[in-house]
Amino acid sequence: MTGEFPFRNLPQRHSMALIVQKYGGTSVGTIERIENVADKVIGWRERGHQIVVVVSAMSGETDRLIGLAKGITPRPNPREMDVLLATGEQVTIALLCIALEKRGCPARSYTGSQVRILTDNAFNKARIEDVEVAAMRDDLNHGRIIVVAGFQGVDKDGNITTLGRGGSDTTGVALAAALKADECQIYTDVDGVYTTDPRVVPDARRLDRITFEEMLEMASLGSKVLQIRSVEFAGKHNVPLRVLSTFQEGPGTLITFEEAFEAESMEKELISGIAFNRDEAKLTVLGVPDRPGIAYSILGPVSAANIEVDMIIQNISHDGTTDFTFTVHRNDYERTLEILKEHACALGAREVSGDLKIAKLSLVGIGMRSHAGVASRMFGALAKEGINIRMISTSEIKISVVVDEKYLELGVRALHEAFELDKAA
Repeated sequence: MTGEFPFRNLPQRHSMALIVQKYGGTSVGTIERIENVADKVIGWRERGHQIVVVVSAMSGETDRLIGLAKGITPRPNPREMDVLLATGEQVTIALLCIALEKRGCPARSYTGSQVRILTDNAFNKARIEDVEVAAMRDDLNHGRIIVVAGFQGVDKDGNITTLGRGGSDTTGVALAAALKADECQIYTDVDGVYTTDPRVVPDARRLDRITFEEMLEMASLGSKVLQIRSVEFAGKHNVPLRVLSTFQEGPGTLITFEEAFEAESMEKELISGIAFNRDEAKLTVLGVPDRPGIAYSILGPVSAANIEVDMIIQNISHDGTTDFTFTVHRNDYERTLEILKEHACALGAREVSGDLKIAKLSLVGIGMRSHAGVASRMFGALAKEGINIRMISTSEIKISVVVDEKYLELGVRALHEAFELDKAA
């Protein structure tokens, strides 16, 4: 890296920091890009910093491997899928170390099991339980750059496990927490966190900072910049997290605690961003008896099938029955509908129906806590564009609505303009 050191919370040029950097699939998608990452990493090392690098599989590789497995059977064995998918990152760590060594920089690669990133045994979506750091610290003390395979770990029985889509972010944060790193930097193809997707709103603005709480909401509501579990992990273990671009210089977006904003006497914006999610599906159970436990009777079998429910609405009618509506991920729609129809008679339901053509639109901002009227302003902006609201959910720092999918982008643009998110506070 050249020019002025842009990160105020890190030690400056002649002081050593321990930095964990994660590079996503597009960042290492070709040999040329892997060479570019090697140059970037060496630039940080030449400043005197200790560097641990976490990499994803080359872009498209995980999908290719999934395609191979599903070419054999539509439902591959989960354990064998993890064995297969973990090979993608193994290729990348070796290639990056080869590129670093070519430049005269000592480096050592580690798979998740070699580091011993210990996870539970939930194949395809394992959770990290512990990270062993002794070998990594020894390598760092000997001046080596460490390159770790993201997205993977090992359970107590020695089985290879994977952490789910975007799991390399979680690997990076977990290593940063275990090593007590000064910062975890997530390099991707965007130069930070924006007020909304710039592909939908060209005037979207990059945020210099955002709180963990806001980023957690953004990630859970459809923002694809960071995996939600990585944000949870960083917030829990107090790991400073920064989103940067692999392909251009800049300070990116620092994800920090709300107190950091207050400490700098910054005026916090009312709304930080607009998140949206097209991967939603809505299901309704009509005319079930209005009695205690009916919600559990409906959602219990759904939960038992490991299907996550998002928004929920229950309407009581005058005849002693209730209509129960909820949303799930679109990939879980068919299975959820099947479960509800299996239990419809036992529930005493009049009808079970569903809708795939919906989307969720959300405002996020810690400034909502101290400002009234955000909801009415939001609803007014949508009404002005003729957009009907199908469901509403609120929290202290979030308002989400379900709308017809065809109105999603219009709604995002309308809200971005109504809350003047193209302008800094």
